[in-house]
Amino acid sequence: MNPDEYRDWAHRAADWGADYRASLRERRVRPLVAPGDISRRLPASPPEQPESMETVFRDFEDILVPGMTHWQHPRFFAYFPANAAPVSVVAESFVTAMAAQCMLWQTSPAATELETVVLDWLRQALGLPGTFTGVIQDTASSATLAAVLVMRERALGWGGNRDGLARHPAVRVYASDQVHTSIDRAIWVSGIGQENLVRIPTTGPARAMDVDVFAARVKEDREAGLLPAGVIPCVGGTSVGATDDIAAVCAVAAREGLYSHVDAAWAGSAMICPEFRDAWAGVELADSVVLNPHKWLGAQFDCSTHYVRDPEALVRTLAIQPEYLKTHGKRDFINYSEWHVPLGRRFRALKLWFLLRVHGLEGLRTMIRQHVSWSARLCEVLRNSTDFEIVTEPMLSLFSFRHRPRGVPDIDSHNIALVNAINDDGRIYLTQTRVDGRSAIRFQVGAFDATEADVITAGEVIRDVASRMLAPAVAAS
Repeated sequence: MNPDEYRDWAHRAADWGADYRASLRERRVRPLVAPGDISRRLPASPPEQPESMETVFRDFEDILVPGMTHWQHPRFFAYFPANAAPVSVVAESFVTAMAAQCMLWQTSPAATELETVVLDWLRQALGLPGTFTGVIQDTASSATLAAVLVMRERALGWGGNRDGLARHPAVRVYASDQVHTSIDRAIWVSGIGQENLVRIPTTGPARAMDVDVFAARVKEDREAGLLPAGVIPCVGGTSVGATDDIAAVCAVAAREGLYSHVDAAWAGSAMICPEFRDAWAGVELADSVVLNPHKWLGAQFDCSTHYVRDPEALVRTLAIQPEYLKTHGKRDFINYSEWHVPLGRRFRALKLWFLLRVHGLEGLRTMIRQHVSWSARLCEVLRNSTDFEIVTEPMLSLFSFRHRPRGVPDIDSHNIALVNAINDDGRIYLTQTRVDGRSAIRFQVGAFDATEADVITAGEVIRDVASRMLAPAVAAS
């Protein structure tokens, strides 16, 4: 592709993207396809000869787009959002065009220094103290892995990654039974082992870690000759928004010499609104905290911000400095590749810089406040609707509910069938979870372009599909 062809197709791609965004409300949120439907339309072998861009683009539109779930759809109420505000998409096009490798200060000085500045902007916006310094990771999973590796090395006297774990006491990490599975993965990958992830039961409406049990388990493990290393409390857990008492957990961690890493991947973005910060009160006591601007703030995936009180602990754990990666003759710079597992780095700070400048903090706060308000309103609508019950109360913009019509013997199976029917309907997209061993349906508002009307529509769809599911049984009786 020559420069003129690149210019033409880049313009066409931008036009297509704008048209796509404008048409989202007319599309199903999730495609009605079966496994294999897409792959059967694709050739089994790669092309030997070049094909025209026109041909490839036509297949993209005709085969792939109809089989996509539309994560930027304003009625995407499933999982958590993976927002990509249009300004972030534009910024990413600049990143893609430059295609810079930002692993070291010298390989892209502006990228490194912008990251330092923009993460300090976000730190201030979140109300985190100046004792925290940030780095952009790809996802919260990577940030958590980095934190777990620091926990391990710190507990082992900074020698575990070289000497292996076999000759050391078993390293123990603590978390509630509500944390994301990324914590499990980090424990596996770090070599600590699933059996050494200690699950602490939760209590109360917030489903918070029982801090007394946590403290007792640490004491018991020490007395058994094991090696307590760290704790991972959560704020806004994925299932139903479980939130630990961060101040109490971190107080125990500090007393016991444990490293504390707060997983606030989704809910952390809401902390730009001061009125929501009670949810992570005490976060300043943590050793590190992660949140994902690529969820609720609108920064295109991937963009996860990892704040630490001691960056040297990350560098000591993760940095390798062969001669070809050294920068000679310069001082007072940061190589962010030494703060995480991958060596390669994209210019992720650019989209965050564009986003914060174009929308401003107040614009982003307004969006989040509206999402929380609209979700609470729908929760009350369902609470007051026949045959519906609220299973877990709203945590920010997330709550869960269940349909419990009389005469239905298996409520769990009924609710799984309901969420499937809602998603097959295509107007909205929801997901299920399990709460205290029973099926429930999750609802969260987080799409960047969602409106109050979209949330009202969601309530109408939920009740409409539930009513239609019951109609055959009512007719039969």
